[in-house]
Amino acid sequence: MTTLVTRDGTSIYYKDWGSGEPVLFSHGWPLDADMWDSQMEFLASRGYRAIAFDRRGFGRSSQPWTGYDYDTFADDIAQLIEHLDLRDVTLVGFSMGGGDVSRYIARHGSERVAKLVLLGAVTPVFGQRDDNPEGVDLSVFEGIRAGLRADRAQFIADFAAPFYGINHGQKVSQGVQSQTLNIALLASIKGTLDCVTAFSETDFRPDMAKIDVPTLVIHGDDDQVVPFEATGKRAAEMIHGAELKVYAGAPHGFAVTHAQQLNEDLLAFLQK
Repeated sequence: MTTLVTRDGTSIYYKDWGSGEPVLFSHGWPLDADMWDSQMEFLASRGYRAIAFDRRGFGRSSQPWTGYDYDTFADDIAQLIEHLDLRDVTLVGFSMGGGDVSRYIARHGSERVAKLVLLGAVTPVFGQRDDNPEGVDLSVFEGIRAGLRADRAQFIADFAAPFYGINHGQKVSQGVQSQTLNIALLASIKGTLDCVTAFSETDFRPDMAKIDVPTLVIHGDDDQVVPFEATGKRAAEMIHGAELKVYAGAPHGFAVTHAQQLNEDLLAFLQK
């Protein structure tokens, strides 16, 4: 397997397909790089270099006990970009992955970055707080952690319904649902739990102000997991010059349910 060992000794798995202008994908919770197969194959077949990694603690990466915070995630991305010597890279982050690509720019600058894409992302603030009353109540995330501790496999299996909008009429195959569960169960339970805290409590508003590359924000208006009004809409308003696309009726997992539309939108943005 292709892996990078970070400065703290964590092994990060990545896949690297095709050649051309690089596009680096950061996955959502509790998934891994395989969630991007449709997008990676589409872009690599059209002259781009598509790269995706498994976040520490997930997929085929190693499972350290600590390091599940956004500064560390951003540093892992920085080390991967340096290891592969990527330049003029487009960063694409889905859900919690939108946080680490944003934090990468805020923490490491945009010298190597050409563009940014935030898909159903948790930015700028996901959880409710005194200065973010429209966020999701933190009791929801405590419930997620409790559900994971009680029966992770069943909790993740049930999570597919709101994630893919199956409970709102979206059609998603049993195969996709099984794959999602299988991927999620590869992850460290510690990393899975700690990331719930990280993505629900991290404030990315200062990061939004530091984003200085062309940015595309895509969000579904039927996202039951990361509500559009509190996240994608606000991120697009806060990032200077950002382009916003709202997918009508799309759930959180629109990389599957609206894969062709997303692929074409990514390609069009890359070609600008």
